[in-house]
Amino acid sequence: MADKRDCYEILGISKSATEDEIKKAYRKKAKQYHPDANPGDKEAEEKFKEANEAYSILSDPDKKAKYDAYGYAGVDPSAGGGGFGGGFSGGFDMGDIFDMFGGMFGGGSTRRNPNAPMRGEDVGIRITIDFDEAVFGCKKDISYSRIESCKECGGSGAAKGTSASTCRKCGGRGTINVQRRTPFGIMQSTAACDECGGKGKIIQTPCRECRGNGTVRKSKTLEVNIPAGIDNGQSIALKGQGDAGLNGGPAGDLLIQVNIRRHELFIREGYNIRYELPITFADATLGAKITIPTPDGMGELTIPEGTQSGSTFSVRGKGVPKLNGKSRGDLYVTVVVETPKGLSKKQKELLSEFQQSLQDKNYAKKKSFFDKFKK
Repeated sequence: MADKRDCYEILGISKSATEDEIKKAYRKKAKQYHPDANPGDKEAEEKFKEANEAYSILSDPDKKAKYDAYGYAGVDPSAGGGGFGGGFSGGFDMGDIFDMFGGMFGGGSTRRNPNAPMRGEDVGIRITIDFDEAVFGCKKDISYSRIESCKECGGSGAAKGTSASTCRKCGGRGTINVQRRTPFGIMQSTAACDECGGKGKIIQTPCRECRGNGTVRKSKTLEVNIPAGIDNGQSIALKGQGDAGLNGGPAGDLLIQVNIRRHELFIREGYNIRYELPITFADATLGAKITIPTPDGMGELTIPEGTQSGSTFSVRGKGVPKLNGKSRGDLYVTVVVETPKGLSKKQKELLSEFQQSLQDKNYAKKKSFFDKFKK
């Protein structure tokens, strides 16, 4: 035993490695040196056996403890863990072996019944609508393509007057048993039947319309109801409007993602809408009733005397309807006082005269600012 390499060195791990790390390292080495991946390579075969022996020791807590204390001398070969030829003890998980080499041995041990009903795939599309259409809802005609059951053959894939026959090789199961000789001995697994391609049936005379598939791709147009209040990126699901199912299975769904074009004025924030409204210096100073746009048309907003630029006013119930609800969000209008430009000489004189008539009490914010500065 003295000429054997250290188990930890073989798997490329440290003595503090966890169970998962040991298993992961073993899988990597086993795949690397497996005889099926290295046909005729004696060196790879020896390394494969070496990795199995190391794993059989380190994966068994009792053997690992003895190996850590005494090395190979602490492992009793007659117990089945001392060498590759000793067989498999509690350290080997045959499920792990099949997981690793299932692809080499022809696939997993179980497969879906090829003749069982299967649900069709979902179909996803995107549509773009206007801001107002999203707020109040609308109807849209949409076109898309989906897989439908072939009407010519009724979905059987066989030409009219003929039918598919059960595959003799697999008996309609769609799978066959495969045996292969491996370093572990003779192993048996299942694989797709090479006679019928895993379908369990053989079509002697295929349908001309679908070429034996039983399905065809068709274009379809639907009128879709877009609910009021839908937001950008949200989706609508139409049950059973996706791809057709197989073997009598239900159809998938049509998933419509809705994108919304930006509005030139309104900005949506959830169910609320906001925008900036320019007003004149006189309206802000004296107060006024101003006509404003809303999603429902023109409305009226009262601007109180002495309104400051940046002030925001809310108009209740003029926002976006809540999806599948009865209430609506609000409209928020932020006023921005516009400073006049291009004044005439007379207008400038009048404005200057007006300015001279004002006192500190007329500019409360300005007075407060400089009072703080003086302090």
